[in-house]
Amino acid sequence: MTRIKTLIVDDEPLARKGLAVRLKEFEQLEVVDLCPTGEKAIQACNENDIDLLFLDIQMPGMNGFEVAKTLSEKPGPMPAVVFVTAFDQYAVQAFEIHALDYILKPVDDNRLEQAVDKVQSYLKTQQDNAHKKKLASFVAGITGNNCEEILKKLATGDALEDKKYPESLAVKEQGEIIRVTTSSIQWVDAAGDYMCLHCNDGKTHILRKTMKELEQELDPALFVRVHRSAIVNTKQISKLVTQTSGEYLLVLDNGQELKVSRSYRDKVKAALAS
Repeated sequence: MTRIKTLIVDDEPLARKGLAVRLKEFEQLEVVDLCPTGEKAIQACNENDIDLLFLDIQMPGMNGFEVAKTLSEKPGPMPAVVFVTAFDQYAVQAFEIHALDYILKPVDDNRLEQAVDKVQSYLKTQQDNAHKKKLASFVAGITGNNCEEILKKLATGDALEDKKYPESLAVKEQGEIIRVTTSSIQWVDAAGDYMCLHCNDGKTHILRKTMKELEQELDPALFVRVHRSAIVNTKQISKLVTQTSGEYLLVLDNGQELKVSRSYRDKVKAALAS
């Protein structure tokens, strides 16, 4: 059998080297690289035909969930993913079914052997599509602002639930309550303690909520924060323009132009690429 090309992804140097030493005992594995960041892991996967990732979860910059999400969205076969985590066993059980396997730090020899055996079985059955679907489903909506909340739930052993985002928002106008479908919202901007919902019928509805509260109600697969005071429906984005000053300007299908702040630039780029 061809050796399994493997990446070790962990921001801790000793953890990377330690796991690399342990994996030398498995002749069926070929450790291609030790990656200190999620970004390096993505680059290594783009440059090599990687079969397997031992992927740490908590890393600065791009965390393990975000690496898995990025890989799941790329065309072609996806590497098998074994999460490496310091969470206790109760927390691990919360997401065990969503990954091919996991290893709890510090790594136990028997547990590592079980994980490698599971990887071999998985690669033999070539269940790539099913694996990709599970990972994509799990990480959808937990990146960015939601990621820390999910990590806290895992750490405390709280059950993970699939969050259902409302298809419409209740807006009070002139003594009446109307329903505004979220898919009709083109973009949102803040006006003090109120949110202005700009819709594709040309109407603007005023909602009394904070930006943070509204962001938590909108599906992150459809809406992206572009500025401290603006959220945009990704389906309405026409293009992203780089200005001579180095700043970014977002142009919607209706011609509306919105400034993209530096802190949200990468999230906007990711939304456009997906």
